[in-house]
Amino acid sequence: MTALSAVAVASEGRRHDLFLDVARTITRFYPRIDEVQLVSLDPETETIGTGPLDAATAKRIRAAAKASDGRIALLPHPQRPDHYMMVKRSPNTNEARYGLMLAIDAGKLIGDGGPFWSRSSTAVRLSLPDGHNLLQPATLPNAIRFSRPLSSASQPLLLETGMDIGLSDMFPPLQTGLTFVALTLAYLAGLAALRQRARARAAEQQARLSALDSRLSHASRVNALGEMASGMAHELNQPLTAILAQAQAGRRLLNQGNHAALASVLDDTVSQARRASGILERFRNWSQPNAVPVSAFDLRRALGNVEALLEQDARSRSILLEFHLPETPVIVTGDPVEIEQVAFNLVRNAMEALDGHAGEAPGVVVTLRQEDSMVVFDVVDNGPGIPEALRPRLFTPFMTTRAGGTGLGLALSQRLVERVGGEITLVAGDEGATFRVTLPKARARLEETQ
Repeated sequence: MTALSAVAVASEGRRHDLFLDVARTITRFYPRIDEVQLVSLDPETETIGTGPLDAATAKRIRAAAKASDGRIALLPHPQRPDHYMMVKRSPNTNEARYGLMLAIDAGKLIGDGGPFWSRSSTAVRLSLPDGHNLLQPATLPNAIRFSRPLSSASQPLLLETGMDIGLSDMFPPLQTGLTFVALTLAYLAGLAALRQRARARAAEQQARLSALDSRLSHASRVNALGEMASGMAHELNQPLTAILAQAQAGRRLLNQGNHAALASVLDDTVSQARRASGILERFRNWSQPNAVPVSAFDLRRALGNVEALLEQDARSRSILLEFHLPETPVIVTGDPVEIEQVAFNLVRNAMEALDGHAGEAPGVVVTLRQEDSMVVFDVVDNGPGIPEALRPRLFTPFMTTRAGGTGLGLALSQRLVERVGGEITLVAGDEGATFRVTLPKARARLEETQ
């Protein structure tokens, strides 16, 4: 309607051939639109449209256009019971000079529902927002009823359906079955002559779809390669940073002659190098269709490794880092390196969220507990929290609010947790952020995979 309005305004004072051409084109391409009228708000001025327009309808269009606040008005067609009118002022300002009307055939809008909706026990009704019925019946069956507004801002019509259920619907007699078989055979016989033509069309369509699928597959592979490269750089940065810090500490100890402490630093460096190697192996397994090898391990040990890796960084940031772990073993099934990587990502993200946050003493608390057949660990910080607008896209790849961030940490963590039958979620709260990882216990996981 916006385009028609623009054409009407542009041709004002001249012939309206262009407006009529556009209007007829619209009615050809959209059969449900079978009438277009441009009604001047001045009753003395000629009305322009694709067909004749009676005075009463023109008067109603003028009234709707004059009362318009800029939105499209929906009105029942006074001369055609199964039609409704969309009326908009043109131009869409307080200085409007026309009322633009499109007549919509409600029956064509719904289309043919097939044999099911042709039964006497079913009914379909379409209504305007004010409750005016466009399609019969006026009442619907009471046994089963459904209603839903159409998802259109300009045409918020209400579609209602209903059905009565009788014994014949639940237990059809033999005659109904025989009739159905006969009708099916007749239908198939009538379609036999058209099958070859339909197959040819289907083959052409399949060829086009195959070409499109090939292009999409190529784009998907390129995108996956980029995601894998970014993810590898993102995950390797953690052990490499730790190796760099340990090497620098080792150099200082060597200069000080403290050879006893140097051995511990070198052990940590070797551990981080193995960690980097493990991450590379995880990425290699991730890119292959084979199942990732899993084993039963104590989750407390993985979380303890994360605490050892990040406690120095936490002290340098003046962050209180606490791990509350049970005294008894907490056995889960999975890849220890992957689960440790998930915990590392969550704790490190929580610490980075506290940078520059003005408030109470910054702190991160990790709590591990067992619930029935599941194991749960929470990572809680008292930072600014996650903005409401970002929460639905939090685990989407490349979504980040941090300068220099890749936006892959949470996406990769979610995938690693889901691979072992777990779940990672953001727990709603008033302050800070709480990420919860739920994993099946070792016995529950093994029974699930058997």
